[in-house]
Amino acid sequence: MRFLLIEDNLNLAQSICARLSLEGHAADHASSLRDAEDHLAAAAYDLILLDITLPDGDGRDFLTKHRAARSDTPVIVLTARSAISDRVDTLDLGADDYLTKPFDFAELEARCRAVLRRRGGTVSPLQHYADLVFDPMGACVTVNGEVRDLRNRELRLLEILLSAPGRILSKDQLCDRLFSYSEPVSDNAIEVYVARLRRKLAGSEARIETNRGLGYRLTGG
Repeated sequence: MRFLLIEDNLNLAQSICARLSLEGHAADHASSLRDAEDHLAAAAYDLILLDITLPDGDGRDFLTKHRAARSDTPVIVLTARSAISDRVDTLDLGADDYLTKPFDFAELEARCRAVLRRRGGTVSPLQHYADLVFDPMGACVTVNGEVRDLRNRELRLLEILLSAPGRILSKDQLCDRLFSYSEPVSDNAIEVYVARLRRKLAGSEARIETNRGLGYRLTGG
């Protein structure tokens, strides 16, 4: 998944991005609303983490504009404001969730998973495809009941492919969702991760098919 964090506290932003990166996600950081608009113009995000008090404006104004543009990218608001009225107002503006600072990173990760499940119309976190079962909460993949040992980035690549089975995803699309702007990415990075994932899923009915010049897609379901 690719996250956009809009937060002007540099230490907190670095901590959140580092934690998301450890989980295999890509996270871009914007320290102002202007930076956030530039990021959104250049890339698609799976989820936005939004601070309220920013140096060039109010995050709630950003949220209002975001929803007025009919963007359905989920937004979790991160703020020190804990009053019930603040929560209600922010949720009514279109926030998908609200987390009060300071917070535990484990809770933030759980809130992110819950929001993404709701947006996907999924109650159970388990994803089934052919003989493969993916548990994003447990970071676990099984093939015919046999656990396969996947690293974080391999898990996220599989998650992306599972989000659009049968659909061809280009290298650029996969790069956009796997890596942040700050990460150095080689020309063959996607090929490397696809090759690793194929080896880890050997023997499964679910296969990653290469469409030369176009990209990759998950087949076999």
